Amino acid sequence: MRSREARALRTSWATSLDEVREAQRLRHRVFATEMGATLDPPPGTPAGHDADRFDDHAEHLLVRMVDASGEGPVVGTYRVLTPAAARRAGGFYSETEFDCRRLAGLRSRMAELGRSCIAEEHRTGGTILALWSALGDFMQRRGLDMAFGSASIPARDGGARAAALWHRLSALHLAPLERRVQPFHPLDLSLAHTAGIDSGEAIAAATPPLVKGYLRTGAELLGPPAWD
Repeated sequence: MRSREARALRTSWATSLDEVREAQRLRHRVFATEMGATLDPPPGTPAGHDADRFDDHAEHLLVRMVDASGEGPVVGTYRVLTPAAARRAGGFYSETEFDCRRLAGLRSRMAELGRSCIAEEHRTGGTILALWSALGDFMQRRGLDMAFGSASIPARDGGARAAALWHRLSALHLAPLERRVQPFHPLDLSLAHTAGIDSGEAIAAATPPLVKGYLRTGAELLGPPAWD
C-alpha cells in the first residue's frame, strides 16, 4: 500500500462531462446525504448527482487527492459563474434566492462562487487553500476582483443554528446597506433562541469551516439567510 505521505492535492478545471459528473456526485454526497438537502435536478440527471441549469454554463474547479499511480478521487469542488456565463444562464444562481439589485453596478467585476463542498474526510486547511489558490489565479486571468455567493448551513434542526449564526455574525460582518441583498424566502430568524449556541465558543464551533475562512479573509455578509 502507498503511504499517505505519498499523496498530494491537485487542482484542475473540468474539461469534460465526465469530470463535471464527478463534481456533481461529490455535491450530492455532501448536500443530500450528509446535509439532508432535498434536491430537484433537471430531467435526465443520473441518480446520485446534484445538478441544475447553471452547471452547463459554469466552470467547475476540482481538487483531487492523487499519488504516483495517477488520478485520484475528487475531494473538493467549486462552481464558478463569470459575468459572461451568468448572461448565458439568464442570471446568477444567487438571484434565484435573493433580491440582488443593489449589486447591479458590480456585476461586471464579480465571479459567483457556488456549490462549494469538500468531502468530510478532507476538510482541512490544505484543501481549502488549494481551492482558493486556484480560484485566485482564475479571477486574475479573467480580470475579476470580487467574489460572492451563497454558503450553505445544515438545517436538520429547522434552521435554528443558521438563525443564531446570523444574529451573532452579522453584528460583526454585515455589509453596508448599498451592498445588501434580501432573501425571497427568508429564514425565520426568531428560531435563533432555540439553537442553544449563545456563547462565543459555541458560535465558533457551529460556524461551518468554509464560512469561518471567508470571514477571516474579510468577507461580508450581504443579507439574512434564505430558506432553500
